[in-house]
Amino acid sequence: MSAREPPPAVPPAGAFAVMGVVNVTPDSFSDGGEWLDPVAAVAHGRRLAAEGAAMLDVGGESTRPGAEPVTEAEELRRVVPVLEGLAGSSARLSIDTSKRAVAAAALDAGATIVNDVTALRGDPAMAALVGERGCDCCLMHMLGEPRTMQRDPRYDDVVSDVKAFLEERLAFAVAAGIDEQRVWLDPGIGFGKTIDHNLQLLARCGELVALGRPLVIGSSRKSFLGAITGREARDRVPGTIATNVLALAKGASVFRVHDVAAVHDALAVAAATLRGRWSPGTTT
Repeated sequence: MSAREPPPAVPPAGAFAVMGVVNVTPDSFSDGGEWLDPVAAVAHGRRLAAEGAAMLDVGGESTRPGAEPVTEAEELRRVVPVLEGLAGSSARLSIDTSKRAVAAAALDAGATIVNDVTALRGDPAMAALVGERGCDCCLMHMLGEPRTMQRDPRYDDVVSDVKAFLEERLAFAVAAGIDEQRVWLDPGIGFGKTIDHNLQLLARCGELVALGRPLVIGSSRKSFLGAITGREARDRVPGTIATNVLALAKGASVFRVHDVAAVHDALAVAAATLRGRWSPGTTT
């Protein structure tokens, strides 16, 4: 490992890591516009780190259903000042983007993780960048694109289909020169899935853990929780906690959430219970 490569941020067996969401967008589904100002976004990120986030995922382009694309220049304008402001914080920095130029600028600004919702399909130059820079990357399943993904999504078997996709993208990443130990996988809860699809993925996510890479769960505040509970986005914390605890029990280890403190504490108790013991420093 070269001096410039960060150590892998994979939680040890039986532990977990929380990834706090920092949306620098005007149109994200639950907090659009709230952190668009860089100063506010940096303060929010530091607060999430203090609440227990081991990672902060900074994104400048909404991927909610129906979202319109953002230009490279605008995405850079939104995220780079925030990443620079968060550099040196207690949490590792992740860039939520599918554009190589944005990822490169983010890595220069202090990020060490690339979270690509297109699983390296959106920009043909992204895989080479990740391999060259030796950073971690998260590859997510999405049916179609944000503008179309919720238009009647269909699968033969959603878990088997998502597993096959993630297995193929993992192989692609490794063939492109990315260290397999640097790859995380995300089933894409809410990205081209019905309520039942999401529930099946959560119930059977152990089948995805079997691929041998850290499994990332991004169910925070999503609409299927609202459909089940009748709650608005900001009131879906209990539902978010339930999905994350269930996924932890099945072997998932990274949890991307808006409400860090509540989810972190719930996962800490769940992890200690699942291990049958508790000791300091083993939850993140």
